[in-house]
Amino acid sequence: MAAEAEVMDELRRLRARVPQLTGALAASVDGLVLVQDTPGVEPETVAALTATALSVAVRMADATGQGDFRELLIRGVYGYVATYAAGRTAVLTLLAQDRVNVGRLHLEGRRAGLRIGELVDAAAEAEQASAPPRPAVTPEPTPPAAPEPMPTRTRTPRAPRTPTTTPDARTTTTTEN
Repeated sequence: MAAEAEVMDELRRLRARVPQLTGALAASVDGLVLVQDTPGVEPETVAALTATALSVAVRMADATGQGDFRELLIRGVYGYVATYAAGRTAVLTLLAQDRVNVGRLHLEGRRAGLRIGELVDAAAEAEQASAPPRPAVTPEPTPPAAPEPMPTRTRTPRAPRTPTTTPDARTTTTTEN
């Protein structure tokens, strides 16, 4: 990714603005680490778990009619894990101490998520624009299928009707006592 240095600078500025942050990570929505500053924490694990939590959060927001995903906050005994949308293809995950001002964490996390999203989306568009064009693959035309012939019906001749004698249903029989 061409924007790695700029995203890393944004993470450093974010950590300077919120001193209670213990880690910051930008990842793809698929769980791949883009840039990380997470001392003491395995970034690949955090990115993979972020993708899983993001999937659940997106489904929850959709199922409850709350709209597109914006952020997710988890509070543990020792601190917070906050995840923010960062453009179309990335997320920002922040680790913070328990004594962090949560309002400040949200304010700065949202701002950083917007900026990182702009950087990542611009880099993705630039990569797409500079990539050699793929040759157009046109599927071979398939000849139209011949219409299936109509099945022929054969009629079996009926046997001629023979008159049968059946009692007349209108005839009544009376019995005397």
